[in-house]
Amino acid sequence: MANPSAIPPRAGVGLKPQHYEAVLEGRPDLGWFEVHAENYMGAGGPPHHYLTKIRGGYPLSLHGVGLSIGGAAPLDEAHLARLKALAERYEPGLVSEHLAWSSHGDVYYNDLLPLPYTEETLERVCDHLDRMQEVLGRQVLLENPSTYVTFAESSMSEIAFLTAVVQRSGCGLLLDVNNVLVSATNQGYAPEAYIDAFPLDAVGEIHLGGHARESDEEGNSLLIDAHDRAVDHQVWRLYARVLDRGGLRPTLIEWDNDLPAWETLYAEARAAEWIIGDHEVRAPAGSQFQPPETHAVAR
Repeated sequence: MANPSAIPPRAGVGLKPQHYEAVLEGRPDLGWFEVHAENYMGAGGPPHHYLTKIRGGYPLSLHGVGLSIGGAAPLDEAHLARLKALAERYEPGLVSEHLAWSSHGDVYYNDLLPLPYTEETLERVCDHLDRMQEVLGRQVLLENPSTYVTFAESSMSEIAFLTAVVQRSGCGLLLDVNNVLVSATNQGYAPEAYIDAFPLDAVGEIHLGGHARESDEEGNSLLIDAHDRAVDHQVWRLYARVLDRGGLRPTLIEWDNDLPAWETLYAEARAAEWIIGDHEVRAPAGSQFQPPETHAVAR
């Protein structure tokens, strides 16, 4: 019998309240849905009513945005307990968080803030991932960030940092292709080179999204990870490159702001499905991501 929690290497979309009814009425041909975990940490109400119905027909992924994996303080144990309860309630196929920090003391920010890539940061992030995976009793995925600045004190590249995190904590990775393009454009390196160096064997999920294009004070192109529009053509091309090199993965269309009509979002998912289908017979043998039954801590 197939595992109803497993997420297939197909396209999914972020589930939003504005689209609950359209999903339930239309039962679209999608592989899965993803929700922001913090939006469902209450005990009941309409969010859980609808999510329970939709979860009955589709696999689910939980994407955390508020655990502050890179923060200086220990993880919020109450937040972890709520996340564990949510995971036990809905049995998601994947759980993910961001390589970022978003809180300091009692202050919580609305942004996912960047980190310096140092041994100290690496130790802290791995400690927090160890605790998260221990509480949840499963492997989690860590998402590469979109960045606008670099830190002078960084002693390793982002790729080296993520590779070390995987090796030490046993976590997997969530590869956000739009974040790759945003960071590469803002910092002046080739996104293709980043993709080629990325530890694709550790990738359990892919995100695709839209960005806003602005200019800095010197007139240079500046990309903002806005999540408010269709996937950019450059992101589609990079996505195809990822599939060429790493094989098929569950792929999310991430559209969080200025939400379109359901038909528009669904069309984006169908475009991803077309690319997946085109690569299905060409995916490298043996490249499918296989999360361990329990997370391994190799430190």
